[in-house]
Amino acid sequence: MKPNYYVAHPWHGLELGPKAPDEIDVFIELTPQDPVKYEIDKASGFIRVDRPQKYSNRSPTLYGFIPRTYSGEASGKHCSEVVGRKDIVGDGDPIDICVLSASPINHGNTILTVIPIGGLRMIDKGEADDKIIAVLKGDEVFGLMKDIAEAPKALINKLHHYFLTYKLDPNSPSTGTVEITEVYNREEAIRVIQFGIEDYIKKFVTV
Repeated sequence: MKPNYYVAHPWHGLELGPKAPDEIDVFIELTPQDPVKYEIDKASGFIRVDRPQKYSNRSPTLYGFIPRTYSGEASGKHCSEVVGRKDIVGDGDPIDICVLSASPINHGNTILTVIPIGGLRMIDKGEADDKIIAVLKGDEVFGLMKDIAEAPKALINKLHHYFLTYKLDPNSPSTGTVEITEVYNREEAIRVIQFGIEDYIKKFVTV
């Protein structure tokens, strides 16, 4: 690999890895220990404080995104076809990822090699906002899992609950806009990643 003497933009400059999409390199923005929500600044590539975690919710897992993916036309169309609705579009962000790891990783702004095992089909205000679930490669507890059916159900339930409630205002519970239509397996997770790669190429590479 040719050395890079400059800091790469995490979204556009990092490689997916030679075994993608079966095994991918991802960028972690947020850990379960973080009391604020960090998010990549799309323009600069630096980590920005998005907002303090206003209530008791904290991400149950490491959380970040898959470089060189984009939730656009193909991603929205696929979600629409699966759930049987015509109004869903991609959310315009890289594909999100949650990483299961028993090894302590205490700060974001980190690159991990992971293996996708499934995902949550999440729709937020009519936009496809999938959450791919993966395991940290080589992790002694989770690393050998090949499909989400092998993951602890309690942990998947925590992820499910977190994403359904992390934007809720307890004073206005009716304002929730997030829905999760299903928890899907590794095969579908790979498909969602491939659509994200396709959308990225159309958006940023194809002239």
